[in-house]
Amino acid sequence: MRTITTTKDLAEYCERAKGAPYVTIDTEFLRERTYYSKLCLVQMALPGNGEAVLVDPLAGGLSLEPLYDLLRHRGTVKVFHAARQDLEIFFVDGNVLPEPLFDTQIAAMVCGFGDQVGYETLVRKIARQSLDKTSRFTDWSRRPLSEAQKTYAIADVTHLRVIYEFLAKELERTGRQKWVEEEEAVLLDPETYISRPEDAWRRVKTRSNSGRFLAIVRELARFREQYAQTRNVPRSRVFKDDALVELASTKPSTVEDIGRSRLLLREGRKPEIAEGILAAVQAGLAVKSDDLPKLDDRRDQLQVDSALADLLRVLLKAKSEAAGVAPKLIASSAELDEIAAGQRDGAALKGWRGEVFGADALRLCEGKIALSARGGAVRIVQV
Repeated sequence: MRTITTTKDLAEYCERAKGAPYVTIDTEFLRERTYYSKLCLVQMALPGNGEAVLVDPLAGGLSLEPLYDLLRHRGTVKVFHAARQDLEIFFVDGNVLPEPLFDTQIAAMVCGFGDQVGYETLVRKIARQSLDKTSRFTDWSRRPLSEAQKTYAIADVTHLRVIYEFLAKELERTGRQKWVEEEEAVLLDPETYISRPEDAWRRVKTRSNSGRFLAIVRELARFREQYAQTRNVPRSRVFKDDALVELASTKPSTVEDIGRSRLLLREGRKPEIAEGILAAVQAGLAVKSDDLPKLDDRRDQLQVDSALADLLRVLLKAKSEAAGVAPKLIASSAELDEIAAGQRDGAALKGWRGEVFGADALRLCEGKIALSARGGAVRIVQV
């Protein structure tokens, strides 16, 4: 197998790919020690028995611009499996997202292979091959790469060709291409990959809904996110969520106060981080009462009709079995409760989900249909 280490060779390969109907792509990266993923390897394969290559982004002087240009080229479908992390790398590093995109994990779920189906499962069931996963968690930044690493990496795009062609035909047969496109819209939205420090507090789990407490949590989370982003370190290396919640509760006002923290690790006691913590706490305490953040408690206030929610679960099971897709792909348990409580703006009522389940779910809520059992099957009865 060939490893591309020069911009010239990458450009030549990408030009060939532009003449193909599709190209399969995968990446290997590290993220344990950084905020942003460190791209270590890109794998690509052309259709059929076309050449499969490894691209070494760590090679000195190699520019990935020819690859970014290929991602922008609308004449070639870019095929990934579980593309979100790969796409985040390309968006952050090159400000580019691939169009058109085909995500085989999404397509496989739509084609009845279950929820969040893994690549290894598809290789076994569709390509009728097995994968050697022993190199999966190796250090992809070390050079030279071993032959085992190269073999593992290239298999992620060669088997993907067979999987793509099978799933593409199945989607054409069932007319479900639109379903996949609706799901992929999230992956192609730049907002999916933008992390704003002012919103970071929403990811922190707390037991208090006190506005003042949440204001301090917000400012601490904002500082942590900004610090992690600018220095490209994991946010947990600054301080972890449990330490953040502790700091919001104790409200330290001096470095000595910070030193008394039980949960703040040594990294978080560095002077520049300690100063940031103190400034964040003071900023949270200074927030005006009218501007204090609030948790979204709309779900807690829902008046759920439990009997109707149970009927919706039965309907979902019947509809998902008829469509051959996982129930979780159509609607979650929380979404069913929202429908039973009168909410009408959820994803389960829109797009392809609305066609498969949502329309009948609304009719069930309105008393226009009922459910009956005959043998082992659930049937819809017009009222």
